[in-house]
Amino acid sequence: MENKSPCQIYMVPTSITESVGASFFSEDYLLAIQMIQVWFVENERTTRRFLSSLKIGITIESLILQVIDAQTPEKEIISFIEKHQILHTKIGVMSESGCPGIADPGANVAKVAHKLGLNVIPLLGPSSIFLSLMASGLNGQNFAFQGYLPIQKEELKVKIKKLEQESTKNKTTQIFIETPYRNKQIFDTLLEVCAENTSVCVAIDITGNEEYIQTKKVKEWKKTEVIFNKTPTVFLFLAEK
Repeated sequence: MENKSPCQIYMVPTSITESVGASFFSEDYLLAIQMIQVWFVENERTTRRFLSSLKIGITIESLILQVIDAQTPEKEIISFIEKHQILHTKIGVMSESGCPGIADPGANVAKVAHKLGLNVIPLLGPSSIFLSLMASGLNGQNFAFQGYLPIQKEELKVKIKKLEQESTKNKTTQIFIETPYRNKQIFDTLLEVCAENTSVCVAIDITGNEEYIQTKKVKEWKKTEVIFNKTPTVFLFLAEK
């Protein structure tokens, strides 16, 4: 479809932790978001707090924010874009944390933008998923992000075992996240279910002051104490024959 509108959709990463400021982001990033007045966001309060923390002269009170989640109907996204694209040639999409569109409802905005023939422009910024993979030492040629695993213990064990079998067969690095208060539970289940030689990476508080990223075999983790402190964590593992 030919793009007849000058409107552009900017996919704007935000910080993963509150310990970073404007110096963490590129000059091009900061210049771009200074020009965006209209936003799709997961959380208004988080967005306003983050943009204020950058201290780059953005008038927070003048911003137009539209909250979205995974259940937001496509017609609402289209309506919001069509309402504002005449006066505003740049519309931003901001995640609660990290990169919009990756494990994030911002992907739905990008999908609609392509249907409307609008340009989608990704800005550089942190993604806990990719940063943890970079630092893990595990296979970066073949990996899969699994999102959240089942909550129920028996379902979780079955899922982990299945992912481990896939990892062994295809040399796939399996990546997943969990709500901070369940980090210890899922870590203990990994050690219970996975083979002794499976490599597991724990990536805690990425880019934060308490950043901890370690990869060990299951048999080595069983001798290691890990303190999670209900901190955002990414888990990765790679099984070997």
